[in-house]
Amino acid sequence: MNTPLSRHIAVAGAYNIRDLGGYRTPNGETAWRRILRSDGLHRIDAEGMAMLVEAGVVTVIDLRHDTECATQPNPLAGHDAVRYHNVSLFADLAPTGTSSGDVLLDLYIKALDERGAAIAQVLTLIAEAQDGAVLFHCTAGKDRTGIIAALLLALAGVETTLILEDYALTATMIAPMVEELIAGARERGVDPEAFMPLLAAEPVTMERTIAHIQANYGSVEAYLAGIGLSGETVAKLKNRLSGE
Repeated sequence: MNTPLSRHIAVAGAYNIRDLGGYRTPNGETAWRRILRSDGLHRIDAEGMAMLVEAGVVTVIDLRHDTECATQPNPLAGHDAVRYHNVSLFADLAPTGTSSGDVLLDLYIKALDERGAAIAQVLTLIAEAQDGAVLFHCTAGKDRTGIIAALLLALAGVETTLILEDYALTATMIAPMVEELIAGARERGVDPEAFMPLLAAEPVTMERTIAHIQANYGSVEAYLAGIGLSGETVAKLKNRLSGE
């Protein structure tokens, strides 16, 4: 009897490594151990790296910016069994004054509208990756990672309610690292009180993000076409998500 796969992959030094498999779609469910989302991997040791490779990880896409990568290097960047890519998803984007009352929503919308080329690059890397699991991550595995995960799940036909649940699960997963994140913000001269809203993972934020795509682009698939993804690349993403 096969042991059911776990959504959370427990690796010492990481808090939020999760499988995007097992979500209902019109044609069944998303495939397990094909696409993983994660928080930063800079704390994991050789044993942790071996666990990820054993879980099938062959491609890692680091969504952090240059300073994050320099100060907290990804240990898998030079691993013989892994192809490592760094695509700064937000680049110079930063939370600013909010027009919606939700600073993260404004940031996500700005990323979708202004960072289409980077999003297309990430999704193309996932589509073109060799057989095995692709792991993409940022620092907390919430914002940059959350946008890519939501686009992938929506493309697979996962209903919005489940996409929101996947997004919101991060709040529970990163709870043990909140103090570390606040300390890091304080070191950068950021007011901890002002930083706290950036740690949220409220379902309504992702719900409104998806609504923005539908209202302004028509659908996720139309959005992807608009940022330059070919039909062939979209088909490869769907195949990877379905396990074909």
